[in-house]
Amino acid sequence: MSETSLTVVWVTLKLASVVTIILFLVATPLAWWLSQTQSRYKPVISALFAVPLVLPPTVMGFYLLLLLGPNGPIGQLSDILGLGILPFSFTGIAIACAVHSFPFVIQPLQNAFESIGKRPLEVAATLGASPLDCFWNVVIPLARPGFITAMVMGFCHAIGEFGVVLMIGGNIPGKTRVLSVQIYNHVEAMEYAQAHWLAGSMVIFSFLALLIVYLVNQKAAKRSMA
Repeated sequence: MSETSLTVVWVTLKLASVVTIILFLVATPLAWWLSQTQSRYKPVISALFAVPLVLPPTVMGFYLLLLLGPNGPIGQLSDILGLGILPFSFTGIAIACAVHSFPFVIQPLQNAFESIGKRPLEVAATLGASPLDCFWNVVIPLARPGFITAMVMGFCHAIGEFGVVLMIGGNIPGKTRVLSVQIYNHVEAMEYAQAHWLAGSMVIFSFLALLIVYLVNQKAAKRSMA
């Protein structure tokens, strides 16, 4: 593997790792709230969080570019805080990928929380457990398959991101150039051998990641039936 390809792989893995951490910190409390709330606005909020599933990446990238740009509210706040310009930076593509990958994390978490039901929490409460104790010692262990699914889906979606990254980060070597963009570069230059190598690696990685998800869910289903 060439030094250029190694750099691209490093930037891609770094991006996916940062995005996954951000998503878990943000999506976990929101998914828990959605799984417990009886608010009449729940369908509206759920639909809002799911918009990235159906919105073309270029459309989302365009509006994120406006928000993160020098004249956008987030861009202006970033400038005031001394964080610099977000477009065409690693921070910018991390924020964009987190927004675009959000449904792939929050939905498995919400489904896992809802599948637990009220009974385990009520039992824990009668034993004197606080709400925080219930969450850490009851909810998280029971929702472990959902956490694994969310982690794998969020990580893989960030690795395969193309449209949003290209709109926000461009194609800067060692900074915003990721695997999907590098494959595009190889195809554009008619370097099909290099494109095959990277694309094939992503196909194998995606298959193994999905296999892990299915095996974990299958094991959890058997345990619940036992």
